[in-house]
Amino acid sequence: MGVFAPRVMVGMIRQFLAPAKINLCLHVLGRRSDGYHELAMVMQRISLCDRLEISLVEQPGVRVSCEGVDLPPGGENIAARAARRLLELAGERRGAEIVIDKRIPVAAGLGGGSSDAATVLMGLNEMLGLGLSGQTLMAEGVALGADVPFFVFKDAAWATGIGDVLEKIEGLPPVWYVLVNPGVAVSTAWVFQNLGLTSVRGVARLPRFSGAAEGLASLLHNDLERVTISRYPVVEKIKDRLAECGAVGSLMSGSGPTVFGIFERQDVAQDVCRELNGVRGWKAFVARPL
Repeated sequence: MGVFAPRVMVGMIRQFLAPAKINLCLHVLGRRSDGYHELAMVMQRISLCDRLEISLVEQPGVRVSCEGVDLPPGGENIAARAARRLLELAGERRGAEIVIDKRIPVAAGLGGGSSDAATVLMGLNEMLGLGLSGQTLMAEGVALGADVPFFVFKDAAWATGIGDVLEKIEGLPPVWYVLVNPGVAVSTAWVFQNLGLTSVRGVARLPRFSGAAEGLASLLHNDLERVTISRYPVVEKIKDRLAECGAVGSLMSGSGPTVFGIFERQDVAQDVCRELNGVRGWKAFVARPL
């Protein structure tokens, strides 16, 4: 039985922003019996965003287009699955068309696909007038991808479980980030398969930190860095360059290969971004926390 949805005019078109995320710390605690890994992370959304246009149409089904990105046959990506799930919950016979203007690098450790899916869940919930709670959307999202609930949650979070158990974090400082992507795609599955865990660790707790850039830098840790760097040493080179440019700290986000550096001033971050953008084919971005 679908959720009752008020009649919504066909042809309705809405635009939404889907922000990227960074992992300020990422601890892998062990492998679970279901094949997933037990994690403990600090996650934060940033102002680098994809732009999504969602349309309700009479023709049933879901169609997704994204210029410059090869989608699976029929456009069956995570955003399409999210749309199909919401239409099913609504008992809708109408369809949806989704156009993604991709600004977040693909397979880059920034959660772009998961953010697109979460944005589709929240966007269609609003467009169809379903009134589903954030908790309900988060529960639907975890079946699509482990990072999807975080983007529905919206706040900076201490994430445990597979990344779906979220606790709001307050007091993170208003710094600026310079993100540098070397232009290679990294498979998250490959990184975890090659992590080589030898033991299950104890439960991680959110470390104490001060509300300043140095305190934020004290959080920086990523258990996946060594795996990605072993295959893509450019990640280490980017970290070194950011340090040379005055970053308070730097870290690979997620499974990589994107690296972010922390800066206290916007003008300095913008100067560093200009200096590094285009180096060896790198793409650099300036972003702020959301």
